[in-house]
Amino acid sequence: MLSKPVPAWILFGGFTLAAVAGSINAVGFLGLNHQALAHMSGPLTILSNEIARGDGTLAFNAFLLIASFFTGCVLSAVIVRQGALKLGRRYGFVLILEAGCLFTAWWLLEQNNSGGEFLAAFACGIQNAMASSYSGAVIRTTHMTGIITDLGIALGHAVRGESVDRRRAGLYTVLLAGFFFGGICGSYGFIKIGFNTLLVPATAVGLAGLSYTLVDYARKQSAQSDD
Repeated sequence: MLSKPVPAWILFGGFTLAAVAGSINAVGFLGLNHQALAHMSGPLTILSNEIARGDGTLAFNAFLLIASFFTGCVLSAVIVRQGALKLGRRYGFVLILEAGCLFTAWWLLEQNNSGGEFLAAFACGIQNAMASSYSGAVIRTTHMTGIITDLGIALGHAVRGESVDRRRAGLYTVLLAGFFFGGICGSYGFIKIGFNTLLVPATAVGLAGLSYTLVDYARKQSAQSDD
């Protein structure tokens, strides 16, 4: 059970990052190789399918996508160091790094270079591993399977008349809404402007990272002056 209300900055940040992931994923499905970039269930299935079929090229492409996402997770963990979401950690740097990856991915994809997909998956790995929990609630912003499962379990408990952690369910609903909203925007954007759509999530995470860095710096300066 979440013992206190979820702070507004977590709700807003979670919605924004989930929307970013939903948008990137939509571009991946509509882009060069028509596959997921923000979660790895699809690429892993493609990898197993193509190994069974004997298509080494597609299998290798799926493997590189998975490896890119995984490497992003590793790097994020090295930078942030802790999985629990808490002010003061190096989220700003991680978000700015993600933005740089997405801008570079956009440039590559504009050249029809599939390396852009690997870089976008790398960026999603960075984001997804940035914070994995808040007060016992598991937080994922680039895939919704666990969130939909937990919401389904909560509804099942409610039907049985059992207690439900409404704060946790609310947080998960916000994340789900963000991902869905981002998917709509990403799909519509790709239809209208193609890979230029990636400039929107790249700018969003870049501004989020810069804003967090400035706010955190001001908070630390204020704490030092109080001492």
